[in-house]
Amino acid sequence: MATGSSSEEEELQLQIINFNYENVWVTWNASKYPGTNLTFFYKLTSDDEYGQCPDYVHREGHTAGCLLQAVEDEILHFHIWNGTQLLLSRAHWTSSYLKPSSPKDLAFQWHNEAVTVTCSDLLYKDLLYEMQYKSLFDTEWQSAEENTCNVTIRELDAEKCYLFRARVKTEEPSYGPDTYPSDWSGVTHLQRGELRDSCVEEKLFPKLILISGVVAIVTLCLLLLSLWKIYRVKKLLMPSVPDPKFTFPGLFDSHQGNFQEWIKDTQNVAHVNKEEGVEQEYVLEEALVVQLAKAEGEMPTMTISALCPRTGEEEDSGNPSQHSCQPPQASKVVSLGGFTFVTSDNSYVML
Repeated sequence: MATGSSSEEEELQLQIINFNYENVWVTWNASKYPGTNLTFFYKLTSDDEYGQCPDYVHREGHTAGCLLQAVEDEILHFHIWNGTQLLLSRAHWTSSYLKPSSPKDLAFQWHNEAVTVTCSDLLYKDLLYEMQYKSLFDTEWQSAEENTCNVTIRELDAEKCYLFRARVKTEEPSYGPDTYPSDWSGVTHLQRGELRDSCVEEKLFPKLILISGVVAIVTLCLLLLSLWKIYRVKKLLMPSVPDPKFTFPGLFDSHQGNFQEWIKDTQNVAHVNKEEGVEQEYVLEEALVVQLAKAEGEMPTMTISALCPRTGEEEDSGNPSQHSCQPPQASKVVSLGGFTFVTSDNSYVML
């Protein structure tokens, strides 16, 4: 049973929550009545008469709700007054606004790539126990539900670290659409059937990085080897052609590639090759042979006049004794290319 207009209820924004059959929280928004303390009167099915709220909830110094004790499912009758004006009168089953408590003391049992999560069931029935889980590689939670707190999750990877959390929901056919799910339990971390403080990503990260690094290095080596092989094959099949610019200096700079014009300017210029010059010098040295004659029999017959030419005065006198040139004494005669040289023991000829 309910009295009061729906417009007043919307303005008050009434909210009722039954916290696990332990206490009921009724709150309202009194923004339409600023500076006013609204009063709350209620009674449960077990009560004989109405009583005022024993524990008000205050917001900005004014009443904004009431906290009641309720240990079982009962009908809550209440009135909200603004002084002597009745603003709202309602009667609801407290179970219609039930919010179960969070699951506690979760236990995990790992077996055959599956894990079974258990906990103590709540004292009332028609509840759903929801377990959510995900690994570090999942972006969204995955869910599994059972009517009791005994939920088995299958197809798990033992090498991965999983996060688990649980909550309790009511079944709508039994409690209606206005109930609330419980808060989530604390997140539990599990890997290889063992509880962990956290799922640290670095535990799986190095293995992935190692494999990726090896694959990258092998790929790079194969790529470099392929490029080297291609270069060798290309060089073998298509050898590089020398640039004529360096073989024919001035052909392209001065004559724009006109070979006939270039040969006219360079046909009388002999470029001496260093190796050819060395070879010519070697031939020249072989051609010059020095012949030494120590004995007079080995020396060709020469006249004194041939070795010592006379002057004009000596020829007029006709006296050979007066000739000052004497034949060489104990000397050596050197013949080179039609020329004759007389050397002593301590002399030499420089060519």
